[in-house]
Amino acid sequence: MNYSDILIPERSLPNRVVNIAIILGTSWIIAISAQITIILPFSPVPITAQTLAVLLAGLFLGKNLGAASIAAYLAQGAAGLPFFAGGKYGLATLFGPTGGYLFGFLAAAYIVGMLSELRYQRSLFQASSTIIVGNVIIYIFGLVWLARFVGEFQVLQLGLYPFLIGDLLKILLGIILVGGSSAFLSRNNSTGNLV
Repeated sequence: MNYSDILIPERSLPNRVVNIAIILGTSWIIAISAQITIILPFSPVPITAQTLAVLLAGLFLGKNLGAASIAAYLAQGAAGLPFFAGGKYGLATLFGPTGGYLFGFLAAAYIVGMLSELRYQRSLFQASSTIIVGNVIIYIFGLVWLARFVGEFQVLQLGLYPFLIGDLLKILLGIILVGGSSAFLSRNNSTGNLV
């Protein structure tokens, strides 16, 4: 069970309309978080807030809605909306140096969503480890792709090391959000306020 199961009971609205609204809304939240950007003059990869939004999308929405939200985000950015980091857009950005991270978002959201469906409610530790797994997946995709542009000897200096502290902070913030929302939803669900 994930948060969408608790927040959106079957009887509330036609399920398809709700799912489309969730997918588009989440894709726009990710696009907004991509605009919180710090440009590093020595790297083609900026620091953004979107990694956290992507991982939380998978965790809260599950594999299908989470991955669909990322796919919608990528499609809108590729189609010309200024959704990528720093207001960038288009296929040149999608297949440029940061493209691996963008495609990694899709894989990470799906796997994080799958793991959340299997074990989310069991413990905060498992939810936290799921966020970390998702972050590693994004790095794997991003670094393999980035190496094509900067070379394998510079890829870690340009695509990993400068981001570790920021990603640690984002992971901690994600854990806090998961813990707080889990407690809130458990309390309200047990009293029948949400369903």
